[in-house]
Amino acid sequence: MNEPWVYRRASPAARLRLFCLPYAGGGSSIYSRWQAEFPEDIEVCAVELPGRRARLRETPIRRAGPLVEAMAQGLAPYLDLPFAIFGHSMGAVLAFEWALHLRRAGRPGPRALFLSAASAPHLPKARRPLWNLSDADFLTAIRGYGGTPEEVFSEPGLLALFLPVLRADFEVFDTYEYEDDGPLDCPLHIYGGREDERATPGQLRAWGELASHLESVELLPGGHFYLHEQRPALTAAIARELAALVPGRARAGG
Repeated sequence: MNEPWVYRRASPAARLRLFCLPYAGGGSSIYSRWQAEFPEDIEVCAVELPGRRARLRETPIRRAGPLVEAMAQGLAPYLDLPFAIFGHSMGAVLAFEWALHLRRAGRPGPRALFLSAASAPHLPKARRPLWNLSDADFLTAIRGYGGTPEEVFSEPGLLALFLPVLRADFEVFDTYEYEDDGPLDCPLHIYGGREDERATPGQLRAWGELASHLESVELLPGGHFYLHEQRPALTAAIARELAALVPGRARAGG
């Protein structure tokens, strides 16, 4: 079965899907080890955006609105089970906007949103836009972010493949503007790195102003890409919150 939008290990025992959205420049491989850290009734679906891996020949989408619209269409077949969404940095914005899109369309939304390492989008932007810089200045700025393997910068062939996707993702992030559509009513869980200067505790907690149910804000050791070194702690925290949302599991436990 051709599944361009997701990488997953399909399970007949699945009762809930966890969609995982990447940060700028990232792909589904970020979440390649997550399934092993969740029980079999939670199916991890790592979302693959256009321009990456098997979708390398596709043109990356450069604005949040069209990207969310394409996601909503591509992922619609997977919403036959209850679901939750996790997103890191740019992925957090896409997760939030996807939930809003589903509400506007009158479709069932996520059982919970897990948003990571992203300032609440209604706050003033804390840095200058990067997407429209020259290649040299853009790459210098990105290098300072971390998270991109050093070999990408030193191998011209890799850089030629990687740069259009990275530029497109930063255009998505830098040009995105939140439009007040009323607070989301699904449970909201926020995560971040204690040393992350791009998403401070105050900027993370401000997500609570956009949702009716801010359930938790949890900080883990590390910076903006804490999710890699803190993966076991992060997935364990998410699994704990999902435990009560998996249909049938509470009854079976009772």
